[in-house]
Amino acid sequence: MSHELNHRTLLTELARLTMLERGLLPEFSTQALAELEQISAPATRNGRPVRDLRELLWSSIDNDDSHDLDQLTAAQALPGDCVKILVAIADVDALVSKGSAIDEHARYNTTSVYTAAVIFSMLPEKLSTNLTSLNPDKDRLAVVTEMIVNADGSLQSSKIYPAMVYNHAQLTYVGVSAWLNGTGGIPPAVSAVGGLAENLHLQDKTAQHMKHFRHTQGALSLETIEARPLFKGDQISALEVQEKNRAREIIEDFMIMANGAAARFLAAHNLPSIRRIVRIPKRWDRIVEIAAEHGFQLPDQPSSSALEAFLHEQKTADPLRFPDLSLAVIKLMGAGEYAAIPPDEQAAGHFGLAVKDYAHSTAPNRRFPDLITQRLLKAALTGAPPPYDLGELDALAKHCTRQEDAANKVERQVEKSAAALLLESRIGERFNGIITGASPKGTWVRLFDLPVEGKVVHGFQGLDVGQRVRVELIYVDIEKGYIDFKKDGHSR
Repeated sequence: MSHELNHRTLLTELARLTMLERGLLPEFSTQALAELEQISAPATRNGRPVRDLRELLWSSIDNDDSHDLDQLTAAQALPGDCVKILVAIADVDALVSKGSAIDEHARYNTTSVYTAAVIFSMLPEKLSTNLTSLNPDKDRLAVVTEMIVNADGSLQSSKIYPAMVYNHAQLTYVGVSAWLNGTGGIPPAVSAVGGLAENLHLQDKTAQHMKHFRHTQGALSLETIEARPLFKGDQISALEVQEKNRAREIIEDFMIMANGAAARFLAAHNLPSIRRIVRIPKRWDRIVEIAAEHGFQLPDQPSSSALEAFLHEQKTADPLRFPDLSLAVIKLMGAGEYAAIPPDEQAAGHFGLAVKDYAHSTAPNRRFPDLITQRLLKAALTGAPPPYDLGELDALAKHCTRQEDAANKVERQVEKSAAALLLESRIGERFNGIITGASPKGTWVRLFDLPVEGKVVHGFQGLDVGQRVRVELIYVDIEKGYIDFKKDGHSR
């Protein structure tokens, strides 16, 4: 593979190859594309009883470059310091029927794959970024979750129903967060809609209460470094760190509560569901050891609230190292997975979120489990037979877990290749960093100046996790995503 190609082309080619190697389909079938030709307009009510909520102050908040808009949010103040939070989720099922060729592609890949240079959408972009996307200034069908939130951030009640909605403003995390924090002006799209600024302030205040309540229940404050390449034309110019911010927290907290509401709604209607679970950590003993190394005593039995107390203390004491501590805890907790749950069975729950009922439901344009959940919710709403039986859900849960893992590996591989491309011209340069891993498998360093991790292949003897070190870049391999360093002789 020639490196004379521009970066975008090279990474796109690498991404397609990696998709195939991981058992994912980078292209849609001819049958799916033929079906797509027959779809020319968004779904309409077709005489169905659907609430008209277009006048509510709906808006979307997403990444700067997001075009697949799955959710809108709105808030209404209620007596007694309660707040009604409404989350509208795109009705994807209205245009993508179960068993269609488009659905079969989605069912196979199970997720959109977001790589540095190209997005492999779970659904064709004509749908996911247009006809089934909650785009601004468009009437769209949605499945709405309405939640009454108490003053302390706890959930009082919830209901789910179909509605027609209208996105009054497409907003971004960066713009909304800067405005809420007072470090930036009001986004023009907010000031253009009367009452939206006040509505977003109410959403922000409620989300902060919800977040505080979740953490008192043991939800974990984990923070890892995620970077994405920035392009200037077709060449990578930098790596940008994705920061947590107030606007992201609005969406995160609302979606967590909506996902819980979906799981409980299905159970109440005696329907099975696919849940997202993170089991009690099998390697809790090692987490206890790590806490002890930091002078903190965790109980012998897994406790999310005790672990959260330790994480909070460490984030305050050593914010620089906290992402690396978070990553170690995440790895020891084990990966999340999907599981089929009968309506009368208690799910394992989500240890990291400290919730028992959790069904992915808020991103049906880009995650297949969410589309499955949407179909189950719509069956519950109409009294129709469930579209999936428990056996089918069990097979799908296992398949979705496998494919999500494959998709994550594709994304990580391309991220590594992008970082190697950015550093290719800097061999011989020296950098300051921190050791993030030290085991028989290798010693790893994270650089301070760039959000890049690589392997220390020379001079790693005696280096341990948490140690600051100066290293020299000696080798990169673009295709494999290798970035190799040697310890600088002048390191302390």
